[in-house]
Amino acid sequence: MSEINNDLTLFNELVEVLLNEEQKNPVADRIDSEKLYDSIDLSLNDTAMVDEKFKEVLKEVLISTPKTATNLFFNQLFGGRQSKAVLGDLLAVMLNNSMYTYKVAGPQVGIEQEIIRRSCDLIGYGKQSNGTFPTGGSMSNYMALVMARDAKDPSCRTKGMTQALIIYTSAESHYSNAKNASFAGIGRDNIRYIPADLEGKMIASKLEEQIIKDLADGFIPTYVNCTAGTTVLGAFDPINELADITEKYDIWLHVDGAYSGSVIFSDKYKHLVKGIERSNSFSYNAHKMIGTPMTCSIILVRDKKQLHDSFNNEADYLYQTDGDDFNLGKTSFQCGRRNDALKFWTLWKSVGTKGLEEIVDHQFELADVAREYVRNNSDYTFYSYDDSISICFNYKNVDPMALCTALYERQVTVVGFGSFNDDTFIRLVTINATNSKEDILNFFNVLEEFVENNPSLKQL
Repeated sequence: MSEINNDLTLFNELVEVLLNEEQKNPVADRIDSEKLYDSIDLSLNDTAMVDEKFKEVLKEVLISTPKTATNLFFNQLFGGRQSKAVLGDLLAVMLNNSMYTYKVAGPQVGIEQEIIRRSCDLIGYGKQSNGTFPTGGSMSNYMALVMARDAKDPSCRTKGMTQALIIYTSAESHYSNAKNASFAGIGRDNIRYIPADLEGKMIASKLEEQIIKDLADGFIPTYVNCTAGTTVLGAFDPINELADITEKYDIWLHVDGAYSGSVIFSDKYKHLVKGIERSNSFSYNAHKMIGTPMTCSIILVRDKKQLHDSFNNEADYLYQTDGDDFNLGKTSFQCGRRNDALKFWTLWKSVGTKGLEEIVDHQFELADVAREYVRNNSDYTFYSYDDSISICFNYKNVDPMALCTALYERQVTVVGFGSFNDDTFIRLVTINATNSKEDILNFFNVLEEFVENNPSLKQL
């Protein structure tokens, strides 16, 4: 008992160090990857390390690690820190339950199922729906693909792949689709990448053209991956138009909402996923727009039978008490599974559904601030569109890759770049709901000052 108390005291001390460091230096001092092992003692030794030295090493690691919760981190599709969610994650670590059986998880099973039930209600799935918490958005997409494969060719679960199944996704969709086709035995060559329009949305008519061609060639159209928030432009594919096609040809429709699917919590922006109730499966990441600690991914299925058929496997040594509805390992991909639901529940419970709506809406408000700034400044070139929390632009014709790299290497701010069609640009994401309008405007001031002070930056 005394040892854990001592370590919790140390933890609190280290957290205070981290929070103070974030205030003073929002961007971590970068260590060149080639110098990493010479800069910090990361070695694992044969003998124990004394407590004071151990503490100092931990402080060095904390200070040098990229700070993803500060007001100058705009690089990834996550950021910020929701304190009530952090509380839940810390409690989950201390409890250390595995979510496969009610016997070892108890009320945590109810917490996970309550989140799933409420999420299903929000998107209009019926009483036969259910879901689970995969390890991330890529795994959510993989589970959806496996269910689509099994629904189209049930015998493949026992006999293996015997038919040429075809899957469809936007040319702007997440890279996990290619990996997942390989993992599922479908094959990367059996992916059809459907063109996107000028706003990055999948063109429904092009999808139907490709399906008709594949049918004529003797292939079996199986799965359409629709994206709610593409990784670069943050575009929303037209769900209703795609659902008209998938229903016509009996194809599984999955909506990958890993990035922006949390618009389901917003009355103002839910229209961006209009038709979601017609999908067979839908996934979203609470560690993105909602701001929970990583990872917190949810996949929902309109018919829970599909989840059970694809992922259930009996195990007498494991499932010894309670019914299937309380033994979540029967509908998840893995056996041992950490509790990712508690951190989402503590946030949702504390702020309510309306509070989650405010978190989502605020990100769009910040995006509007950024768009207005870029559009009203002749030194900027704007590349993206409304109804997105991705703002894509270039500044004074400076090479965006060179600029983003220089900003990162010199610890100024952390922002990424992306490409669409023939254009490459800076991609600012306003996914950190703890930021303010002033933080967004400060980002542009920091960028402009940096360019002004570094005239040697390469021009396009």
